[in-house]
Amino acid sequence: MTRRTEWPVSATDQHAGPGRGDAAEYMAGSEGAYEAEAGPGRDTGSDAGFGEGAGRRARSRTRSSGSPSSSRAEKGEPRDPVEQARNICLRLLTGTPRTRKQLADVLRKREIPEEAAEEVLSRFEDVGLIDDAAFADAWVESRHHGRGLARRALVRELRTKGVDSAVIDEAVGQLDSEQEEATARELVARKLRSTRGLDRDKRLRRLAGMLARKGYGEGMALRVVRQALEEEGEDTEGLDEPF
Repeated sequence: MTRRTEWPVSATDQHAGPGRGDAAEYMAGSEGAYEAEAGPGRDTGSDAGFGEGAGRRARSRTRSSGSPSSSRAEKGEPRDPVEQARNICLRLLTGTPRTRKQLADVLRKREIPEEAAEEVLSRFEDVGLIDDAAFADAWVESRHHGRGLARRALVRELRTKGVDSAVIDEAVGQLDSEQEEATARELVARKLRSTRGLDRDKRLRRLAGMLARKGYGEGMALRVVRQALEEEGEDTEGLDEPF
């Protein structure tokens, strides 16, 4: 049977509770820069070269404005690539778990230097903000019970998200063959009614094809579909052949 794992509501909610002081402290250290980048009323450096009145208005929003010379600084983004990487990761982790590879891919696209990205990603792992094992457990739980995906399909999805093979094996190992077959039966039972009126072979192909797309093996798919058709009174003689 599967081990039920809850998806975190947000990176802050997940990691700032009792016993997670390191994560909370690390995120708190980024709060000012994060709000400067993402929050309303941020300093845009509009006091540079626009007269005394404009300067006063800008200084009323923030006391830390200087005379930025780049478009990035004018947008209120930190110049330090480590701070940039940290802010990007915090935004991406708010409300949605991500793997290390997913975050690394975004940082690469944002042209964050590799050294800075590696420093931030490693630190996030140290404090528990990135946890590929927990991500994989939750993914298996959600996608199997929510979409009925079999182990083969789950492995394929987790690989595309950059999860390590050993971590994937452990996560999908939560699904035993009995649970997988029980889910396949539920899927066929829900689909069976819509195939009534079709000839037997067409029903077989449609139901078995549905299971195949969800990652179920040919042998299991054929066995489950045959049993479902037999329960409806269909003659299943000759349905032992591969579909």
